[in-house]
Amino acid sequence: MNELPPDLATGNAAAADAPPPAGVAAPARAALPSSRIGWSAGALLGALTVASLVLAWKADQRVLTLEQELVRRQQDSAALSTEARMLAKQANEGMGTAAAKLALLEARVAEVAVQRGQLEELIQSLSRSRDENLLVDVEAAIRVALQQTAITGSAEPLVATLKQSDERLARYSQPRLEGVRRAIVRDLDRVKAASVADISVLGIKLDEVIRMVDELPLVAVVDARREPAKDAARPASAAAVGRSASAAGGRAASAAPAWSVQIADAWSALSERVWGEVKSLVRVTQTDHPDAMLLAPEQSYFLRENLKLRLLNARLALLSRQFNIAQTDLQGAQAALDRYFDRGSKRTLLATDLVKQVAAQARQVGVPRPDDTLAALTAAAGR
Repeated sequence: MNELPPDLATGNAAAADAPPPAGVAAPARAALPSSRIGWSAGALLGALTVASLVLAWKADQRVLTLEQELVRRQQDSAALSTEARMLAKQANEGMGTAAAKLALLEARVAEVAVQRGQLEELIQSLSRSRDENLLVDVEAAIRVALQQTAITGSAEPLVATLKQSDERLARYSQPRLEGVRRAIVRDLDRVKAASVADISVLGIKLDEVIRMVDELPLVAVVDARREPAKDAARPASAAAVGRSASAAGGRAASAAPAWSVQIADAWSALSERVWGEVKSLVRVTQTDHPDAMLLAPEQSYFLRENLKLRLLNARLALLSRQFNIAQTDLQGAQAALDRYFDRGSKRTLLATDLVKQVAAQARQVGVPRPDDTLAALTAAAGR
């Protein structure tokens, strides 16, 4: 620390070894300046020494401060690096856990997607199966209704089935089934427009005519129901005659005896009875078929039974859809009613009207087939 710098030592040696200046005396020059030079050199040397010491001290303090700062920073860096390593380790562990969770979530998402696809396919399959089952049921019901219509000859089974099918399709509200509903509406209008004979109603009318046959009055036989009226009229007329005779006898009681009144009453009753018998022997009837008057009274039973058989045959022909045979039997029954029965009777007129109605409605009319509906059902079912 107390050593001089090399440059200063070199300068002093050079000054000592240098020759004295020319023209100066050697003794005087060596006495005075040497002390000054030495003092100046010593002061300069001391100043330089102090300065160097100060500089060295400052440098040492600075180095010490730098060392302390470097140590502190090194410690901080070590702590930060340790913390960074810990955080990195934790991050790595978190990333591994997150990656595992992500892989698990992806696997679950893939599984859910697969299950969703299977569920959608199942729902679509169920929907298709339900629609197909509905279409199959509707088609089967319509075909059964066609068979019932062919058997009964009535369009009611087919009309009812088409209405029911339309209501079932309306409850499902499937857009792809709208074409089937429109076809059903068209076929329903066509079936309703066809005037098909109602066999059941016609059978009821024929049954009513068969029931009335036994009560219909014949042209050739006196109606038994008119006789009581005549018998009732006779006592009434006899009573009226008796009352008039008694009144007349009361008025003439003073002039005629009682036995004459009794004779008059007996004579009037006898004449009334004779006149009734005479009128019962003769009956005037206007008829367009004279041969009907030749019918014997005991043959009326067979005539009525024959008429019943014709009506029964007509009814069986209607049930078996043999309309030609039914028309023939109905014409024969109508001819028998017009020829042998009293057309002035209300019962005969009613029976004749019923037979005419049945004959007018017993016609072969085919029920339209629901071809549009069947075609639409086939197209909707994909067949």
